[in-house]
Amino acid sequence: MHTQETDQAIAQAFVAARRSGQGMATYPGPAPATLADAYRIQDVAIAIDGRAVVGWKVGRINAPLDAQLGANRLAGPIFADAVADDGAAMPVFADGFVAGEAEWLLHVAPGFAGPVPADDAATKAIIDEVRIGIEIASSPYPGINADGPCVTVSDYGNNAGLVLGAPVAGWADLDLCAISIATRIDGAVVGEATAATMLDGPYGAVRFLLANLMERGIDVSGGLWVSSGAVTGVHQALVGQSVSASFGDLGQVSCTLTQAQPR
Repeated sequence: MHTQETDQAIAQAFVAARRSGQGMATYPGPAPATLADAYRIQDVAIAIDGRAVVGWKVGRINAPLDAQLGANRLAGPIFADAVADDGAAMPVFADGFVAGEAEWLLHVAPGFAGPVPADDAATKAIIDEVRIGIEIASSPYPGINADGPCVTVSDYGNNAGLVLGAPVAGWADLDLCAISIATRIDGAVVGEATAATMLDGPYGAVRFLLANLMERGIDVSGGLWVSSGAVTGVHQALVGQSVSASFGDLGQVSCTLTQAQPR
């Protein structure tokens, strides 16, 4: 049974671990069993953390857990100081979980006030920019993904940063789901796919996220980045390695993983 006290204790433990740059061997309390419990912990942690949130990552919940939990996606915050440009050094938790993910990044324009768009055309109308990018998935807790979606949600959805690649010119006229994407670690291809494999695609991820945030009472009117989901997979990596993603003719984006320092 999750209480305000357990939510607070778990959130404080994760925020403290992230601030220290260190890993944590075990989950710091009773693991949440529902997404509602998990998002409550996440919301408490965001409040304790105090940093500005400029976007959100979206991840997939696979079968059969999607049916059990009542959702096929999950979300986590992306903090302003964890967003960097192409070629950046990205801090991760060496004693925790570390991965890089090639993702489409969509920016919801300031001023959105609902309702959630019903289709891709209406979703495009509230977006003012699309970029290629990499989500840095990292948590102090190494079991963050293995323990399931509720645990993942409870620690920022396993997000530790976002690498902004080049803007996509003419994005509204492109089929983002038709572009072949490849992810490399230290130059070796670790995954290739298109976003056609991602449920209802990047625009569907935007719709999911806006509904999720509005249901949680989170203000979405200031504009926000949506890291719309791993296209080629969740590719685990090590401190010191480079992660790069190529998006067909649109270019490439890359970063180097470094050990998180105390902050």
